Amino acid sequence: MSARILVIDDEEIVVRSCLRILGECGYVVEAARSGEDALRKIEDTRYDVLVLDIMMPKMDGMEVLQRVKEAHPDIDVVMITGLSAVGTAVRAMKLGAFDYLPKPFDPDELKLVVQRALERRRPLPQGAGGDGAEARYSFENIIGTCAAMQSVYRLVAQCAPTNSTVLITGESGTGKELIARAIHYNSLRKDKPFVAVDCNALTETLLESELFGHVKGAFTGAIASKKGMFEIASGGTLFLDEIGNISLATQAKLLRVIQEREFRAVGDTRAQSTDIRLLTATNKDLKAMVAEGAFREDLYYRINIFPIHMPPLRDRREDIPALSYHFLRALSEELGKDASEISEDAMAALVSYDWPGNVREVENTMHRAVILATDKVIRRAHLGNITQAGDQSASGVPRSAEELKRIKKAAREKSVEDIEKQFVLEALKRNAWNVTKSAEETGMQRANFQALMKKYEIRVRGTARDPDSADES
Repeated sequence: MSARILVIDDEEIVVRSCLRILGECGYVVEAARSGEDALRKIEDTRYDVLVLDIMMPKMDGMEVLQRVKEAHPDIDVVMITGLSAVGTAVRAMKLGAFDYLPKPFDPDELKLVVQRALERRRPLPQGAGGDGAEARYSFENIIGTCAAMQSVYRLVAQCAPTNSTVLITGESGTGKELIARAIHYNSLRKDKPFVAVDCNALTETLLESELFGHVKGAFTGAIASKKGMFEIASGGTLFLDEIGNISLATQAKLLRVIQEREFRAVGDTRAQSTDIRLLTATNKDLKAMVAEGAFREDLYYRINIFPIHMPPLRDRREDIPALSYHFLRALSEELGKDASEISEDAMAALVSYDWPGNVREVENTMHRAVILATDKVIRRAHLGNITQAGDQSASGVPRSAEELKRIKKAAREKSVEDIEKQFVLEALKRNAWNVTKSAEETGMQRANFQALMKKYEIRVRGTARDPDSADES
């Protein structure tokens, strides 16, 4: 059965465009010209995805989103907006939007974001493991609507149906394996194995055994014959992660497999044929390695047929709110917590941080934050050590206990007391001179925060600004 899509927008030209673009994909597409009309249609008809404009008269898209999610939480909603501000994205994600598209968007962008929403709803096929878990790695798990990510989605869509070899580049943690899996699960080989090998985790001997297999007695410890990944992945896709870390000797053997489509297990004289699609990834500059003699030039050109580059998160900050809420929802469910919101102060810290660990670091940060959260709100104090010098207040005063520690360590001894005193004063000012709230925001124990107040003779006794501090000095 074709998926049903409802497009909700008061602009006739946008509605007509969306109907045409999504209709060409084979979906059943209907339109509503107002929020009220949309809610009536949703009560009468089952829709899989809503494409919803934010700026509409009378009932705006945010109100429609909230009401839809309250009554039909299973419907995925893609917001479209002419406002590209981070705050708009945060509100939409907080209310449960699947993703959002800034106007103007091109047809491919709309098709891809709807496809990703539908991928999440698709029943999982039963694979060899019996639970179909591998199929969850498809478009819906790749979060991002910025121009750079839209370019990535287009490249994935273009190369997936082919058997071309793909080289995925990018820093650690940018999601290179997710892209490899998306390529596989949108290819003609999707019902065959997807086999991933981390070339960075194995010694040269073990990597060759892992790739090509070995026969009994081939080396010390080879007490039985073992199939290699080229044999196991035959008919499907083999993904070699961090290919820049393999030795020149193994590179030569890998080149032969790519050229001849055959290999020899370690210790075996017989050649075996293989039918694999090869996907590779690296966080290194392979072209520079070729110039240095550390990577074979002929192998480089064999694997670099269709390159895809994953941008670092610092270059697509507009995607950080969506990523943060994506992990918040998933981890809250996994950990059995009720966290569902991110405070404005916490989101400001998330967006301003440079994320050297990229998407993986966001996931780890949100994991810690969900564990620390005592109610439904993730606050800045739950985020740990993600603030940087550029994220301090204009006066250069730290905003968290972790930041204070880092600055104190780097500061000259004579300036430490000034920093500590300003740290306490600024925290109190931000929190209307409420000691409990100031301690909580900075991630300190109340007693320790009070100790700093006492050290610098910061008194708020009898101050109407701080009802919580009648006995403090």
